[in-house]
Amino acid sequence: MSKMSDILTYNEQFVSKKEYEQYLTDKYPEKRMVIITCMDTRLVELLPKAMNLRNGDAKIIKNAGAIISQPFGSVVRSVLVAIYELEADEVMVVGHYGCGMTGLNSDHIVEKARNRGVDDVVLDTLTNSGIKLHHWLRGFDNVHEGVLNSVRTLRKHPLLPNDVPVHGMLINPETGALEWIADGYRYLEDQAQDKPHSSDAADHNPSMTR
Repeated sequence: MSKMSDILTYNEQFVSKKEYEQYLTDKYPEKRMVIITCMDTRLVELLPKAMNLRNGDAKIIKNAGAIISQPFGSVVRSVLVAIYELEADEVMVVGHYGCGMTGLNSDHIVEKARNRGVDDVVLDTLTNSGIKLHHWLRGFDNVHEGVLNSVRTLRKHPLLPNDVPVHGMLINPETGALEWIADGYRYLEDQAQDKPHSSDAADHNPSMTR
């Protein structure tokens, strides 16, 4: 049986037994949070459990490494929609230890694409069109810096309201233990007091926990 057939067979039973009733909620996040996190399979159930989130509590955006690579890409667009249209008022970037984006080698990905049938002509055309594949496919040197880069991108975004805190966190993908490495509340307090650099130490200290 194909994967799709398996899913559809299960889904028919799920609906007929009304198992969906336990998940009923609306489109507005109850805890008014937006979480950007990694697509790692270990976090699918662990992250919501470790953060005490139930269905309907938060908007969760997932990609490889919780990376915001473009300030006007789809991740930031989703964050802004959640804030302006769905009443979210807090943002968290949650990376994790042992992330596959740490030290990711873009050369290997391009080579694997070739091996799977992507023609060199296509790769050359993309490059000549101004698409920097190796930059687009890169990861980060360490997970702390990856999270902090995403946090900075959001905090400096011209369309983000200046009263929305943006936090950075790390989760242990085995135990669910959380570390708070970028304090959005403190950052907003410093901005209000015109002290833009005073929170840098906290945002660079991987041992800071709350």
